[in-house]
Amino acid sequence: MSVIEDFNDSELWIIRTTLKERYRYGQNIEIQLADSELRLNPETPELTWCPTVYWEINPVSFVIFKTAPERYRCQFFYGENELYSTGIEEYDNISECVTTLLQMQADHEGKKNL
Repeated sequence: MSVIEDFNDSELWIIRTTLKERYRYGQNIEIQLADSELRLNPETPELTWCPTVYWEINPVSFVIFKTAPERYRCQFFYGENELYSTGIEEYDNISECVTTLLQMQADHEGKKNL
């Protein structure tokens, strides 16, 4: 069984910096590190432990899963029954992953408020 390495300092810096740019008004967004079990191959029932970055901006929560070196999946959710993705199964660039995740959530909020 191969182990997926934790997020490295560079990846975490990119996430934190992107959050600071998105939420410029002095809001310090605390990220939390966790592990999640994911089915990486939809054709097998095997679950794999994946390093995870989690943060909240009420009422929405965000997660980025590291599925391999330089491979990421992401989601945002408002509760267990309201879960969204970006429509891209996996990213090979952490900056693109976090930026797209934040943009999709902002677009979703805009549509909800119409």
